[in-house]
Amino acid sequence: MLITNLGMLVNTGHHQHPLRGAAMKAMACIPNAWVRVHEGRILGFGAMDTIDTSNTDEEVWDAQGEWCFPSWCDSHTHLVFAASREEEFVMKIGGKSYAEIAAAGGGILNSARKLRAMPEEELYEVAAQRLKELLLLGTGAIEIKSGYGLTTDSELKMLRVVKRLKQNIPIPVKATFLGAHALPEMFKEDKEGYLKLIEEEMLPAIANEGLADYIDVFCEKGFFSNEETARLIKKGAAFGLKARIHANQLSASGAVETAVANGAVSVDHLEVMDRAAINALAASTTIGTLLPTAAYFLRMDFQPARTLLDAGCAIALASDFNPGSSPSGNMNTVVSMSCIQMKMFPEEALHAATTNAAFAMELENEVGSIAEGKLANFFFTKPLSSLAYLPYAFGSNLISRVMLNGKWYSPLAISGE
Repeated sequence: MLITNLGMLVNTGHHQHPLRGAAMKAMACIPNAWVRVHEGRILGFGAMDTIDTSNTDEEVWDAQGEWCFPSWCDSHTHLVFAASREEEFVMKIGGKSYAEIAAAGGGILNSARKLRAMPEEELYEVAAQRLKELLLLGTGAIEIKSGYGLTTDSELKMLRVVKRLKQNIPIPVKATFLGAHALPEMFKEDKEGYLKLIEEEMLPAIANEGLADYIDVFCEKGFFSNEETARLIKKGAAFGLKARIHANQLSASGAVETAVANGAVSVDHLEVMDRAAINALAASTTIGTLLPTAAYFLRMDFQPARTLLDAGCAIALASDFNPGSSPSGNMNTVVSMSCIQMKMFPEEALHAATTNAAFAMELENEVGSIAEGKLANFFFTKPLSSLAYLPYAFGSNLISRVMLNGKWYSPLAISGE
């Protein structure tokens, strides 16, 4: 297919490394452009005055001034869950604390109970429907975690669902094992027993079925310590799983430094950052992934994006889609919120949600920018007055159509298998 008369082709070219500093503000764009797609990948692109129309066999679509963006890359989600938790949302409005909600049967353990009770087939169907809806919002690559199982059978069930999503949904999907998300009720007084269950039963079973790409740990006071996190990172590495860590959401307790020292691909959340954590992240190849919609939903201080960017950290953005603290996978909202509440410039936020987020999933050769050989995963918007208009118009749905693997996307065209 040849797509012509694009008002703007946004974020063009290969990036060899995650972007930092001034490079985050530089966005390569081509006005009045064309892009050519063949067998699901980008074959070429350029300005309209460079177009070659000698191939009369290809389909031509006139974009009539619409803008073309590389699809969003959402590098941190908990998309596989059994049920929403709006009853806890109401409790929070009423002033209940996290501890009070947990004591009333809420929180992560609430999701775990519901997930254990749901048959795998039903869990797959609800997860697939959520993911199909996100594709219409422009997401073209995604990471999905387990962590609502907290038993071997249920963690495997979640990861099998993610594996089926990989096979059946037309975008790259990365799977992360998050067994160390919370301490299950049956191990309330025996954390060491649960750690051994992860190490001796869950990880071997996951590796045997090839169910995960990464391992994650909620490294936080009251959850899993720095020492336990380092221990699980090393154990995961023995089974071929790289690390991506929940870090510094509630406190600056050394989680970032622990993750960086152990070669984590990304550290995610980062609401509470001290100078030691900032310096460690800036001096590393680890990507800091910010989740502003989670901070918004929990009424927490937003991540110090401006400080992190100015310090030279490599920053990505993701949705943290989950039923308890970020019940939305809309990356358009994430990008807008990052500009409005975290003082990121539009170009920085767009790079963080595409270029750097692709690196955070090790998918930089497949997605994240418009470059020859990458997947033809795009979203198109109505003609825009400027790049800044996309995050500026936070309440408008500007996406007009979506292309995945070189084909126009319709959720009705994708069956459950």
